Amino acid sequence: MDFAILVAVACLFALVTGMNDGGALLATGLKLPTVRPATGILALVVMVALVPLATQAVARTFVHRLATFDEPGGRTAMTVAVLAALTVVTVLSAKGRPTSLTLAVVGGLTGAGLGWGLPVSAGAVALVLAFGLAAPFVGGLVAWGVALLLVRWSSTRGLERWHWAGFLLQTVAYAANDGQKMLAVFMIALGFSGAPLPYTSLVAVLFGLGALYGLPRAGRTLGHEIIASRPLHGVSAELASGTAVIACALLGMPVSMTQSVAGGLIGAGVATGGGRVRWYAAVKIVVAWLLTLPASALLAAGVAFILSST
Repeated sequence: MDFAILVAVACLFALVTGMNDGGALLATGLKLPTVRPATGILALVVMVALVPLATQAVARTFVHRLATFDEPGGRTAMTVAVLAALTVVTVLSAKGRPTSLTLAVVGGLTGAGLGWGLPVSAGAVALVLAFGLAAPFVGGLVAWGVALLLVRWSSTRGLERWHWAGFLLQTVAYAANDGQKMLAVFMIALGFSGAPLPYTSLVAVLFGLGALYGLPRAGRTLGHEIIASRPLHGVSAELASGTAVIACALLGMPVSMTQSVAGGLIGAGVATGGGRVRWYAAVKIVVAWLLTLPASALLAAGVAFILSST
């Protein structure tokens, strides 16, 4: 496949990731003016550029542990996987079912690998899925405990300090884990290893541009649809999701930050009164999550198989 197409797909993926993930990371804390959107996006861009210089464990999981993309046809299969993931996420979002781009990428890479006949590790895929399914529940449980502690210990002014701490923790966690799916796509497309600063900087800038565009929509979804959010809920979700996602990054397991944030908001809502959680919206999002991976895998496998047979 033409090199320019591979690079264009990788750039498009980084933009869409910013639209899908960047806004969601900022949306949880919008009820507090402590972190302005412009400051938040700048912090995200810096972390996405710099944190992978220290660790690329999750990116290597995408590139090497799910399937082997350094064999003949691997780059074409990767392109199919990314386009399949973007297609599924776009369709579900258009139907009012926001979902996880990370789940879509895991499904797309697995399906494209199988469809093209590349080596796929069933054990690694199962392990990633187990961590992905657990992440929102862990985020919810941690947020439940954090919310109860913050109710007892923090005034409004104290909550603002916790908001800064939670946001910074969340940005580091995202750059060390969920955000590395963008780096992985560039690693496969361009054939480099590690995380050279020029490439991580390019990924970060594209991500930031996407986040600017996607912030309003993500703010509505996480800040209003799942829960009638108060500052306490957002801060609790930030601290909980950041903790859970960093723990997974240490094990090289990719998990969705948006899933963890959503679970954290629900956990915080339950801690302060379950009636604040809009369960119908939560169920709608969970259904979208369950559809995302198999739909991406089937679409990518079918297209990859057809292309490999021609």
